[in-house]
Amino acid sequence: MAHLRVDFFSEALGLSTSMTVLLPQSTTAGQIGMAGGARQGGHPVLYLLHGLSDDDTTWARRTSIERYAAPLGLAVVMPQVHRSFYADEARGGRYWTFLSEELPALVAGFFNVSDRREDTFVAGLSMGGYGALKWALRQPERFAAAASLSGALDAAARARAPHLLADMRRILGDDLVLPREDDLLHLVRDAGARGADLPALHVACGTEDELLGGNRHFVATAHDAGVTVTSEFGPGAHDWAYWDARIAEVLAWLPLRAAGGQG
Repeated sequence: MAHLRVDFFSEALGLSTSMTVLLPQSTTAGQIGMAGGARQGGHPVLYLLHGLSDDDTTWARRTSIERYAAPLGLAVVMPQVHRSFYADEARGGRYWTFLSEELPALVAGFFNVSDRREDTFVAGLSMGGYGALKWALRQPERFAAAASLSGALDAAARARAPHLLADMRRILGDDLVLPREDDLLHLVRDAGARGADLPALHVACGTEDELLGGNRHFVATAHDAGVTVTSEFGPGAHDWAYWDARIAEVLAWLPLRAAGGQG
């Protein structure tokens, strides 16, 4: 695969920012230990979102995402959003607008990726798990599948966590009230009530993770709303050993069309 660090200007944020991108490369010989696959037409694309203390490089530095994605012919886009919870902040940047509107348009302009729903996926860990499900529930027409690993899924409850207060006041304002359009529990209930055509949803969290309760609550809420969620709650903590193993499972779960198919 090609591994790119892309520095560019964001109109939504009003500043220069970065994304790390993995692009498929077809290889038949000479690359020891890793096969490369590519597809005719635009590549399917996974938007892979980082956690609270991370940046756009962290997935590539701390997991084997490149090795896992290479034989699949899957492009992986990892944007930089700082500690924004993928939101338009009350006193800060318009990170939701950047993620949901500007980023896909920039990616389509920069790279040979498919714009079809069936070829577009989103996943993330912790804060990024929340961001991935929010994006999928608010714009379900964009994605075929969405996955959260150890996601901060009960954001309304976490808004008052002592270690997050400074961030949440910047994001939400001093009242610390999470808007309904940013509340995953509201979004999944509403989607179920409307019978929305949602992407496939996947939620995983380790049983030694302090976020386990919020993940179980989201899955139960989705079930009560008639929304199907594939869930996996097994041994694991809030760490990279867990996320490296789970992202490999997520890639195997994605409904990717067969490599070599037409774009």
